[in-house]
Amino acid sequence: MIYQSDALTVKRLDGDIAELNFDLQGESVNKFDQQTVTALTAALDALEAEPGIKGLLVTSAKPVFIVGADITEFTTLFGASKEEIKPFTGTNNNNFNRLASLPYPSAVAINGFAMGGGLECCLACDFRVMSSAAKIGLPETKLGILPGWGGTVRLPRIIGVDEAVMWMATGADKRPEEALKAGAVDAVAAPEQLREVTLATLQHAIDGNLEYSERRARKHGPLPLNDTEALMSFFTIKAMVGQQAGKNYPAPVKVVDVIEKARAMGLEAALEVEAEGFAELATTPVAAALVGVFLNDQLLGKKAKGWEKKADKKIEHAAVLGAGIMGGGIAYQSALKGTPIKMKDINQDGLDLGLSEANKLLAKRVARGRMTPNQMGDILNSIDPTLTYAGFENVDIVVEAVVENEKVKGIVLAETEQQIASDAVLASNTSTISITRLAKNLQRPENFCGMHFFNPVHAMPLVEVIRGEQTSDHAVARTVAYANKMGKKAVVVNDCPGFLVNRVLFPYFGGFNMLLRDGADFQAVDKVMERWGWPMGPAYLMDVVGIDTGVHAAQVMAEGFPDRMQPEYKTVAEVMFEHNRYGQKNGKGFYEYVADKRGKPQKVVNEEVYTLLAPACGERTEFEREDIIARMMLPMAIEMARCVEEGIVGTPAEADLALLYGVGFPPFRGGIFRWMDTVGLAHIAEASEKFAYLGKAYELTDAMRDMLANGKTYY
Repeated sequence: MIYQSDALTVKRLDGDIAELNFDLQGESVNKFDQQTVTALTAALDALEAEPGIKGLLVTSAKPVFIVGADITEFTTLFGASKEEIKPFTGTNNNNFNRLASLPYPSAVAINGFAMGGGLECCLACDFRVMSSAAKIGLPETKLGILPGWGGTVRLPRIIGVDEAVMWMATGADKRPEEALKAGAVDAVAAPEQLREVTLATLQHAIDGNLEYSERRARKHGPLPLNDTEALMSFFTIKAMVGQQAGKNYPAPVKVVDVIEKARAMGLEAALEVEAEGFAELATTPVAAALVGVFLNDQLLGKKAKGWEKKADKKIEHAAVLGAGIMGGGIAYQSALKGTPIKMKDINQDGLDLGLSEANKLLAKRVARGRMTPNQMGDILNSIDPTLTYAGFENVDIVVEAVVENEKVKGIVLAETEQQIASDAVLASNTSTISITRLAKNLQRPENFCGMHFFNPVHAMPLVEVIRGEQTSDHAVARTVAYANKMGKKAVVVNDCPGFLVNRVLFPYFGGFNMLLRDGADFQAVDKVMERWGWPMGPAYLMDVVGIDTGVHAAQVMAEGFPDRMQPEYKTVAEVMFEHNRYGQKNGKGFYEYVADKRGKPQKVVNEEVYTLLAPACGERTEFEREDIIARMMLPMAIEMARCVEEGIVGTPAEADLALLYGVGFPPFRGGIFRWMDTVGLAHIAEASEKFAYLGKAYELTDAMRDMLANGKTYY
């Protein structure tokens, strides 16, 4: 053994080859935490002192290669200056430089995920052989930063500027065939042959049959572009990346800036430029927000796995009641992820609609090359359409997705309970109706909970798992396990009107209704909120949700929280509803919807809408941008604070992700609690005081006032 630690080992193989093997003890994956970085430094010391080595094989003992840096350690950098941040990249950059300059060739066997710093380590090696089951990528821009261990320097010099920029700007994972075509790896091998192929590649280099000095020179030198080529190339790339990234995400454009600035430099100088760019991005609130989202997601996943471990039985067979767009979407997602599902409806037309929805989604996957026709057929065959309860005694969970009517749901749930096993879980995909109230119709309320999907099911990551007063841990655990299996992000919440997401969404809509009542233009409000970061403004969102659905849900919310959600005026949403303008579902809402060539609804403005809304709106008034933002966001933020204080949701982290995954809260702001921390509770309190006349929805909670007085933050 040449070197041994709890993070990696170096041993001598036959033929004077050394093997550097990453194997971080106590962890399921390898990552570049401080322990690993320090161990790599010591391992390189040992390698440089070891006589007679002719080649280095780099491997991993884990199912993945290296997933990247330890992001939990990175959070300590937030709030630091650029000068304080720059050394963060220094030690491992030095490691990779030493790895790249060893006096003999190196080859790495990429057996699984090699992400971020994991791929940067591979780029420092002379030859890269990738398992056909592996993926590689530089996802740092998704965290608001850029590769800081040589990725912006080595990758463009290996695969070319245009390709490298797209890899880094999008942060996308790359499959073996893409990586090989781009030239990022030299060979692809089946998992069982990976080590053999990598060793053979290394031996060829040792024997002089594979030349590596030229490769090293290319990675150490300037980019092979003259001034004219560089001017044209970077101008085009920067414009394209800037347009795709948008002004709220500075990291992708900074990647291009860094590569352009360092294009004529050698390795050392180029790495300095990279370190400067890394430090500059790390000081931005966007980086803090996006890293926060990543860590919150890790927490949410850990909690979901914890629930899954408590499940007393695996979900092997499921059923959905109601085969409309929602039921068809649930059936599709379940079957796609490997759980056969019965899809029941009371009429054949409903079943046809549900199957059509599943067929349409699967056909898109086939058209995009993500699935073969045979696979599509297998998945469709695992959806069993039925007009009866035949076979329901064998299902492990039933998701009720019939019309959003308490009486109808109550009848259907009670009827279904008689048809299923005594330990099967019954879940309601309701968006507003109390789980505790629905449970009163059931003989086994302990086996009943809410499982609220968001539309469209295949695209929206969130599932709210709602615990009623009598819901057991067993029911929650099995439902979360099913959500996990479906590839969804499960947030467990307690029962209340609107649960979590809708409870905080309707105060946001309330702010919108009051703005229009006071004379705001709905198009102007939409533009302000979209520029703030929402994927769609409130008028557009109401159209997408369905104005009829929204009016019904608003009534439920008003009954539940009359002190702050009961309007004392006629809302514009009610006016729309009375005139049968339901939004996208019937082509007329705040906007009108016309299908484009691809069949997608495109919104257009009909001036008649303003005439229609006039009786419910004040005289047209222009509002300051900041006032629109405050009037929209404060009710949502304060209501979410109430949800955490009341224990409806466990943590600010889960609450932030619920909004992000459920309704598209701007990721670069990190979530509503992260946003409040960023702007400061003092700013929130000032806005609350300014708009206090609008009612209790704008009034801080006592706990928020205490936090402000004691200088506390949510994170």
